[in-house]
Amino acid sequence: MQILALETSTDSGSCALWRDGELLSADCPPGRAHSETLIPLVQRLLAEAGSGFAGLDGIAFGMGPGAFTGLRVACGIAQGMAVGLDLPVLPVGSLESMAWAAGEGKVLALLDARMGEVYGGCFRRAGMTLEPLGELLLAAPAALPLPAAASGWRAVGNALTAYPELQARCAGWECHPDILPHARSVAELAALALARGEGLDAALAAPRYIRDKVAQTVAERLAAGGRS
Repeated sequence: MQILALETSTDSGSCALWRDGELLSADCPPGRAHSETLIPLVQRLLAEAGSGFAGLDGIAFGMGPGAFTGLRVACGIAQGMAVGLDLPVLPVGSLESMAWAAGEGKVLALLDARMGEVYGGCFRRAGMTLEPLGELLLAAPAALPLPAAASGWRAVGNALTAYPELQARCAGWECHPDILPHARSVAELAALALARGEGLDAALAAPRYIRDKVAQTVAERLAAGGRS
């Protein structure tokens, strides 16, 4: 089984090829739009793997939450490839992929949502299963609910460095701010999903935004200490 995975929910875009349990991956070059770099990167990755689009069994993508434009890039490219190749698509959550990358145990995944807010989700990984522990949330760093008992939890994600008050709230935790959504984790979770028969028709694929509002008004920026 071969699955191509795309992840562009943050500035750090990536792609990965899962092939019978083996993983190959590549990262998008920094400073350039994912819409320009992702498809050439995928082509190089498949060429280096000695594979091709015809050998794929599914296309996975990071569905979010994350950057609105980035989510649309990965979803749109995954849909286009899946339609052309008549393959199922496999949406994988950004916070879920972060929690998976953190390894065994209980994980609080924290992604900078910009606009002074944080995406957060609690998960438990045990072996090859990832269990959500509650709903995904969008909240200010000071208001985001944390697990009542911090013992045994680890926190991951760039929100820890983006918002010092959040990092202070996680004092004493095992923290990994460098863990971000990556195509490698997307591919691994997608492989498990495809094995369970959870692939979707390409027409049903859609980003998961959580936030409905993408920009602040001038008054809101001024109230938050920004500029008009």
